[in-house]
Amino acid sequence: MKYLVTTFKIIPNSEIARDLLASIAAEAGFETFEESDEGMKGYVQESLFAADVLDECIKDFPLPDVTISYTVSPAEDKDWNETWEQAGFEPIVIDNRCIIYDAKQAENGTIKMANEKLTDAPHEKEETLQTSETSSPLSIAIDARMAFGTGTHDTTQMIVRQLLDMHVEGKRVLDCGCGTGILGIVAAKLGAERVVAYDIDEWSVENTRHNASLNGVDFIEVLQGDAHVLSHVSGVFDIVLANINRNILLQDMPAFKDIMAPEAVLIISGFYEEDIPLLVDKASSLSLEYHGKDSSGDWRCLVFR
Repeated sequence: MKYLVTTFKIIPNSEIARDLLASIAAEAGFETFEESDEGMKGYVQESLFAADVLDECIKDFPLPDVTISYTVSPAEDKDWNETWEQAGFEPIVIDNRCIIYDAKQAENGTIKMANEKLTDAPHEKEETLQTSETSSPLSIAIDARMAFGTGTHDTTQMIVRQLLDMHVEGKRVLDCGCGTGILGIVAAKLGAERVVAYDIDEWSVENTRHNASLNGVDFIEVLQGDAHVLSHVSGVFDIVLANINRNILLQDMPAFKDIMAPEAVLIISGFYEEDIPLLVDKASSLSLEYHGKDSSGDWRCLVFR
């Protein structure tokens, strides 16, 4: 398949701006990114590149003092999937209760890194650790094939923490914009009765199915599309997870509300402190009650009921 490389110039160039641009550029078909001196480069299949969507995302960029321009050119003809996948990621330990590791590293005999991190991890949430129903750390293998959600990002880790603190067993869980499928897989391994996941990107859908099988939770139902696919899903959900950018959250929150059971919980992330008033107001207009906030770096996570 033919790829395009898009060189983004970001003024001023910052980690926050790059992270946010990568998140919203995914809506225009972009699959992976790398930092550059003036911003970053993004790679997208030529047949999937939606220039109009990218332009609209940049026009509505949530950081008003940031200016973004870009140029597009054919990418070197090579297997970008293989290049990205070979890089992998180091094991991640979340509150000593969950280990997320690269499935390829495990195959290469380096999973011991996760155990070392677990041993050395600080006990920052002593009360939570003592009351957790999980007697041993949850172990999640992820074979990240260019899909967002290895567990390295703050937003993913915050939602995983929320799930670890909840009683998930027997619940019905929806993962919106599933990426690698990590959030739905965590829910399934915590005992969820039903897990449905969806993503607009075909690659992410296939990656979620692959990772679900890898973790022995093949019962996860994975659909391709945006929030409109929810009109074809039967039943309602007790827990709805959405790690997506602010604009998509604002757009899709009514669809989330429509499939939430009484007393259901909505957990969202993928935005910053300044985005919270807009999201809380939108939730309030849908009779969703604000129930709490988590922070990690510049990123935020909100919980509604």
